[in-house]
Amino acid sequence: MERDEYIYGIRAVIEAIEAGKEIDRIYIKKDLSGELANELFELIRTHRIVNRRVPVERINKITRKNHQGVVAQLSAVTYYPLENLVPELFEAGVTPFIVMLDGVTDVRNFGAIARTCECAAVDAIVIPTHDSVSATADAVKTSAGALHHIPVSRVDNMVRAVKFLKSSGYKVIAVSEKADINYTMAEYTVPVALVLGAEDKGISPEVLRECDLFVSIPMFGKIGSLNVSVAAGVTIYEVVRQRLSADMEII
Repeated sequence: MERDEYIYGIRAVIEAIEAGKEIDRIYIKKDLSGELANELFELIRTHRIVNRRVPVERINKITRKNHQGVVAQLSAVTYYPLENLVPELFEAGVTPFIVMLDGVTDVRNFGAIARTCECAAVDAIVIPTHDSVSATADAVKTSAGALHHIPVSRVDNMVRAVKFLKSSGYKVIAVSEKADINYTMAEYTVPVALVLGAEDKGISPEVLRECDLFVSIPMFGKIGSLNVSVAAGVTIYEVVRQRLSADMEII
């Protein structure tokens, strides 16, 4: 990663938060304490910033500078609140198409999916705050810059996000190898959110339970599933195919 992705030191991180810098996450030494540290903790709570308590050795791998036990990683993009994004898409007069990534952790997969989304005019990508990739400089680079052109929303709870989209008129469709319905049989000409799961575990059971429909891509070989970025490409372009066949505007 580029070193300018990071801000080191308690006071420097506090100033970055107060200045409105988009912070992806903060790494904090496990036993950090003191008045200035408490000021930082209060800002983290107020702004709901993702943070991890880690051994000092983890921070030392990022930098040997005087970090004082705190390193903030800047986000390469600005995250969009989902509750604002959804009405904006409807107001724009489009038939919204959102891709939700439930626990994807490989930055290369995220970058490849984002690149496909941008090429296919997907309106937004939704990722969870925890146990997930995020929009770092590495992710932007892997996406060939696509993450600079497509809104990304980061949510604290994917189940609530699915429920919110359903209540807003979206059909939420899960792509899972366990489904019996061929992915081409679903209707994608309505407002749709396509859900894809983690590389190892797939979509979490809690999120699956809230989805309207489960679809799968046929497998004919000895391997039981596709790489998530490939599965995303296949299903995303089925949405495009159906919408073009229905003479719908893609953008």
